[in-house]
Amino acid sequence: MKKDIHPKNYRFVVFKDISTDYAFMSKSAVDTKDTIKWEDGNEYPLVKLEISHMSHPFYTGKMKLVDTAGRVDKFRTRYDKAKKAPEQK
Repeated sequence: MKKDIHPKNYRFVVFKDISTDYAFMSKSAVDTKDTIKWEDGNEYPLVKLEISHMSHPFYTGKMKLVDTAGRVDKFRTRYDKAKKAPEQK
């Protein structure tokens, strides 16, 4: 293997699925600004996930619409505006 190509800042990081509030800890070198207090009472870096195995339809067997940051609502308001625009002429 090549020398000095792997990051040296591996540490414990908490990954949290924001749609299900499921969290797990693993080692990672990802940079993050957020922190969270874990079950052992220590504070660890936090990475927020939009989807994980606890919310993904393949693993859960349920079709669930994941609306992150109101994207569906934003699309609907733009679509309604576009429909009304030709009528105003």
